[in-house]
Amino acid sequence: MKWSLNELQRYQDEPLQLDSTLDLSALLTERFPEDILAVKPVKISGYLSYDKGDVMVTLKVETTITVPSSRSLRPVDLPLSFKYTEFYLGDAEHVKKYEDSDTVIVLDDDKMIDLDEAVAENIVLQIPMQVLSKEEQQSNEFPAGNGWEVISEEEYVANETESKKVDPRLAKLKELFPDQDSNNDD
Repeated sequence: MKWSLNELQRYQDEPLQLDSTLDLSALLTERFPEDILAVKPVKISGYLSYDKGDVMVTLKVETTITVPSSRSLRPVDLPLSFKYTEFYLGDAEHVKKYEDSDTVIVLDDDKMIDLDEAVAENIVLQIPMQVLSKEEQQSNEFPAGNGWEVISEEEYVANETESKKVDPRLAKLKELFPDQDSNNDD
């Protein structure tokens, strides 16, 4: 779905209502092949409104994407349902009208709004840093290999605390260089 600013001028008085299903599977899996394995049809609903050269897009997005588990890389279905609002500007001078917290996009010279791209980017932003399958969420088992293993954050903190303790047999050596104690604490 693409519109030019000129086309959207017709919606100054009444917003353009959107209620559609998008197929973004190819777009997302080609652009993010390691992060997104599959995308079910994306249901969008909301509106676009035009005001003095600026367009406000407010959408609710619902879909399910398949992403690799951050622990085992096994496929995990991740349902997404979120809302977002973005402002598209035909003139960069209009940026001053908006808050720092607003998502503001100054359009290129072609003055086109590509809704497929915008929805795809917002889907990617919704992917959490840690995605685990139901089995992985319920298990304390972590993957391991030849010479490596994944440990929990608690184990990591415990290991770091343990490694900072000084061997009592070497404690007497610290007395030999008292001026270097502050340098070695970090």
